[in-house]
Amino acid sequence: MTVRRCAATLAAATTVILGGAAPAAFADGTAPPATTIPQGLYGTKDPAYDGVWRQSLALLAQSTVGVKPAAQAVTWLTGQQCDTGAFASYRPDAAKPCDAKTMLDTNATAAAVQALVALGDHTDAVTKGVSWLKTVQNEDGGWAYNPSGKSDANSTAVVIGALAAAGEKPADAKSAVKDGKGGKSPLDALLTFAMPCDSTPASGAFAYQPDLKTGKLYANADASAAAVTASYGKGLAATAGHSDAKGTTCEKAATPEQAAHNGAAYLARTMAKSGHLNSAMPGAENQPDFGNTADAVVALAADGQEAQAKASLQWLEKNASGWAKENGPAAYAQLLLAANATGTDPRNFGGADLVSQLNATGPKPAGVAADQGKPAKEKSEKDDSSSTSVWWIVGVFFVASVGVGFLVSARKKNAQK
Repeated sequence: MTVRRCAATLAAATTVILGGAAPAAFADGTAPPATTIPQGLYGTKDPAYDGVWRQSLALLAQSTVGVKPAAQAVTWLTGQQCDTGAFASYRPDAAKPCDAKTMLDTNATAAAVQALVALGDHTDAVTKGVSWLKTVQNEDGGWAYNPSGKSDANSTAVVIGALAAAGEKPADAKSAVKDGKGGKSPLDALLTFAMPCDSTPASGAFAYQPDLKTGKLYANADASAAAVTASYGKGLAATAGHSDAKGTTCEKAATPEQAAHNGAAYLARTMAKSGHLNSAMPGAENQPDFGNTADAVVALAADGQEAQAKASLQWLEKNASGWAKENGPAAYAQLLLAANATGTDPRNFGGADLVSQLNATGPKPAGVAADQGKPAKEKSEKDDSSSTSVWWIVGVFFVASVGVGFLVSARKKNAQK
């Protein structure tokens, strides 16, 4: 996300000595770096701007491949939550209650909610987080990065992901009605950021937010990626949707799904030639934006733009290793989530093992599932095959045992993302 990535860049440029105990040895067996970081926190950079965000992405990405994180990693995240349910970007002294000076962060809160839902057994924390997010919803149905600001597409999108993960229907999350205004959902808000179909390259894109002076919309690839995924009611760990037969054409958008298609079509057209997106940060050189590209891959997969999603993922496999190593856990998590969305094995990501690389940036995981590392598609095929075999055996046994009643129950697969 644009704002979050700018903050992470600032953090990456500065290394500071922080209070707190040194973490246990990292998963790769190496000793902790010279910089002292809070126990259980992933990464070695200053967490002032992205501590909760990167921790949440790391834990969420691990959950998609069956990695059970260390207890201290989860405890660190839950310990960052304020009594109200909100999270700040980072609280250096979590024992001190949040007060009016605490800079509460909707993005960090929404990401933490998604991670805690994925981890399971954190119902109270999730409920409190969602409740707080609803209290700071803007009149237009959206959210700002910090409460009281104007809504933006990225913040609104990550909150939609949190609502969906918690079992809520984003379309039903309406803003309060006051003086005849309000009553809008976050999906309504996203539609206001969608650009119309025209003959320009920006056709169908989403803006971060209207220009604060003129109200005009300007295409933003990062906002488009976030809004596409959220318009389908999916979160940061979204998986592939049905194939989009409309390709890269743009149509007049009256629904969130139509706007999502247009946004995905914009991303696909933009990345068709090079396979990646370029940096849109103010003053930055015209160079590849790896994180934005990874987010776009998830969005394209969610929309069913399979060909471009896989082409851009392959570009990341060839080029993103240095970026991920420099930027740490959140970067590895973004790549892992992109691999998961396209059904690609994250343990063979251009010859690299993203799971091990992510694990090595924090405390040694508590456990690993037997099918860890298998892509979502392969897991699904395995589950389908297993289910078929079981039912075939049950059927044969039933025929041979006329008069004997059987009660069979099966859990529904989790189709979230």
